Amino acid sequence: MTVLIAYATSEGQTRKIARHIADRIADGGGAVELVHVADAEEIELGRFDRVILAGSIHIGHYQRALSDFAARYADQLNSRATLFVSVSLAAAGHDADDWNGFEPILDDFKAATGWTPGHVAQVAGAYQPSRYDIFRRFVMRRIVASKQPAGTDLDADKEYTDWPALDALVDGWIRTPAQ
Repeated sequence: MTVLIAYATSEGQTRKIARHIADRIADGGGAVELVHVADAEEIELGRFDRVILAGSIHIGHYQRALSDFAARYADQLNSRATLFVSVSLAAAGHDADDWNGFEPILDDFKAATGWTPGHVAQVAGAYQPSRYDIFRRFVMRRIVASKQPAGTDLDADKEYTDWPALDALVDGWIRTPAQ
């Protein structure tokens, strides 16, 4: 089985998740190509049995490069087994409003690109103030402060990705017959 994993990332957590998935599939005997969507302009999707796209939500949208890639290859993506790994800090919590907010963002993405993923996974990302510019650091600090217990160190990077759950998700998706 050959799998393409194309990703877009802002601070690097989605790249780390994509790399982890690639390693998981390769360790299971699959052939994997991992590529940033900006470097995949002329990729031939026909070479792959399955495709994983990964991107992160920032201010209610996915990265433009990810949307452009999905729109460019929508017909080919719609004709093969696909997994969309949607990474966000909101997926780390248990707030129903945060989780309900994913569906409209995904619906907008599907409408804008013409691609309907075969499977979608909401994966918790990371809070990385060390990588944020001053504006994003201010905004993210306020968001995290409102969701964390008093006394939480808001200057420390914190990873929320549940690696065992991600492994189980990928293993299950790989075992599922292609569409």
